[in-house]
Amino acid sequence: MTWFKRIFFFLALNFAVMITVSILVLLLGVDRYVVAGGMDYNALMGFCLVWGMTGSLISLAISRMIAKWTMGVQVIDPATRDPELQDLVQRVYHLAKGAGLSVMPEVGIYDSPEVNAFATGPTKSRALVAVSTGLLNRMGRDEVDGVLGHEISHVANGDMVTMTLLQGVVNAFVMFLSRAIAFAIAQAMQGDREDRDRRGMNYGLYSVVSFVLEIIFMILGSMVVAAFSRYREYRADAGGARLAGRYNMIRALEALRRNYELIDPTAQPAAQTLKISSRPAGILRYFSTHPPLEDRIARLQQGV
Repeated sequence: MTWFKRIFFFLALNFAVMITVSILVLLLGVDRYVVAGGMDYNALMGFCLVWGMTGSLISLAISRMIAKWTMGVQVIDPATRDPELQDLVQRVYHLAKGAGLSVMPEVGIYDSPEVNAFATGPTKSRALVAVSTGLLNRMGRDEVDGVLGHEISHVANGDMVTMTLLQGVVNAFVMFLSRAIAFAIAQAMQGDREDRDRRGMNYGLYSVVSFVLEIIFMILGSMVVAAFSRYREYRADAGGARLAGRYNMIRALEALRRNYELIDPTAQPAAQTLKISSRPAGILRYFSTHPPLEDRIARLQQGV
């Protein structure tokens, strides 16, 4: 049932994005960027911005709902009489107030053996902080506070919005550059202006080159996004150290390092980007959203 829900929401989200983008492109009149005289680069940029940003913004807008449904997050009622759950909520609220948040985030819990947590939501005032049962069962109170401080720092820093906007801009530039360069190559392969006017645009060549370039630029773009994400992880660690105490933050990361084998390999990528840990190795470290735990611990120990 869990996999069915994940597939359903993935298909439904992509369908909604395609319909929304198609309507926006038509309304803005940027659907025809290849014209008789060449390429309308203003229309192309508009087209790419719409396609690049819309999907990211829609995903951000419904990120809390997706997390609740796909990961089975149960939001804890702030008025719950369960002493352990009430204690968890109050600890999150205490850290949130320390971070200067005026609206308290929702606090949730999801059933998973993995030792992890994540923060998501469209804005600081509509955030969700969720922790796994594995984390609560395998970490001490101080270590959990370090994890919570890290996630609250993500919320206070506006990381969800920042990463969404960055991903949207990168998507737009990937589309723009691949199409602009492909058009230039296709034109150059057509010969002089007289030949191009007589034979017209070679759309087959243009499509193939554009597709190949888009894959290359997408790979490079994902490395840029991942590098910025790693920077924000260091920043969230520093924020967690200020909120929960440097010692607690270090202990939390050390506990995560001891529990590598319990990281869920099937976790949703959308949530994984804001989780507290991942396992980069080899060349994949350049695509990882999180730095190695050893580096993060060393930075905190050095007070960086």
